[in-house]
Amino acid sequence: MNNIAAIILAAGKGTRMKSDTHKVLHPVAGRPMLLHLMDAVDALRPAAKVVVVGDKAEQLEKALGSSATLVRQEPQLGTGHAVQQAQEALADFSGDVLILYGDVPFVPTATMQAMVDRLNAEDAPAVVVLTFEPDDTQAYGRVICSEEGAGDRIVKMVEHKDASEAERACRRCNSGLMAVKARDLFALLERVTNDNAAGEYYLPDIVNLANQDGRHSAVVGTDPFDVSGINSRAELAVMEQAWQRRRRDRAMADGVSLIAPETVWFSWDTELGRDVTVEQNVVFAPGVKVADNVRIRAFSHLEGATLASGVEVGPYARLRPGAVLDEGAKVGNFVEMKKAHLGKGAKANHLTYLGDAEVGAGANIGAGTITCNYDGYFKHKTIIGERAFIGSNSALIAPLKIGADAIVAAGSAVTRDVDAGELRMVRADQLVKPGWADRFHDAMKKKKATEKGG
Repeated sequence: MNNIAAIILAAGKGTRMKSDTHKVLHPVAGRPMLLHLMDAVDALRPAAKVVVVGDKAEQLEKALGSSATLVRQEPQLGTGHAVQQAQEALADFSGDVLILYGDVPFVPTATMQAMVDRLNAEDAPAVVVLTFEPDDTQAYGRVICSEEGAGDRIVKMVEHKDASEAERACRRCNSGLMAVKARDLFALLERVTNDNAAGEYYLPDIVNLANQDGRHSAVVGTDPFDVSGINSRAELAVMEQAWQRRRRDRAMADGVSLIAPETVWFSWDTELGRDVTVEQNVVFAPGVKVADNVRIRAFSHLEGATLASGVEVGPYARLRPGAVLDEGAKVGNFVEMKKAHLGKGAKANHLTYLGDAEVGAGANIGAGTITCNYDGYFKHKTIIGERAFIGSNSALIAPLKIGADAIVAAGSAVTRDVDAGELRMVRADQLVKPGWADRFHDAMKKKKATEKGG
């Protein structure tokens, strides 16, 4: 473990979300925003993680479990007051403290490390502040730096509402994220007052207090995306779009062909190999792993699926959790798989449901085939052997085993195991009545004419 602790602020009420779900648990790319941040923090191998909670604390307790220490801020009196709530939890900690925000989910681990490195540089700044320069500075607090030397020493930090016009002209904005030695952090916070326009205890005031003590603080800059906060449904949608654009660019840079990039939707953990082609309107929900040379055709939805090389999926296919396709396997239009394994070169080309099933290599599943896996109480498994041929419109009623090279005739409802090499036909004999249809049509036409004449 490193001598680093992280304090993550997540006590806000999130009123702009208008939701019964805690703000930081709303997902981006299929994952709660707080867990994106926690994953980046974990990469530092910190000695401690403290999450400051308030409203809907029980939801955060459930989401985080024992992975972090939770402390309450009640009432909420500002960011400085929020950080103070972590003091007891870090009473025995003497290292570097990162102060992060649960609704700022995409701070890279490398950026956090850069803040810690700057804090431990030879000139020993009291505080390191993460800054950014957005296109629109809006109402962000400003960080005024000296123009001397490296230009990263802070002269003053000021909230937008308290800033002069000259200070608002500064483009360097405060993200709110900081790195501070534990021994300095809580000593400075004890001196912060609420003598400001909002009557709150501002965390940035520790920088101004350090300046008063004759010490200096420094900045580390980052991309505006890395510190974008999410406070409303609209901002959540904007962040989702921004994340997806970056993920699409990365996929194409890694050797994936996206036919219509803006229509493809990725999840946080999507894995794609080289020479994968993804057609338009494809959704990757969480848990998808795709090997090289795979084609995913238009309007397909994949979740919790694993695809080997040479696989083809869709169009209009749905792969649900537990779907596994071996090398060269193929599922076509309107095929759904759930907890099913399609062997090497096996095919299910049309209108098929495979649930709780194992399909052997080279098997062919005809159009309209379903594995009847649920009896209303329990799920049952269907096993189909290698090179088996399942005729169209067949119902395979599990639990069921069909042997290698077996044939199930079209239209069969199979309830008993089929041996290897066997033909199984389960359907009623055809009844033939010559001339019956002609007589029926004649009778109906006469009846209709009589009714119309009446």
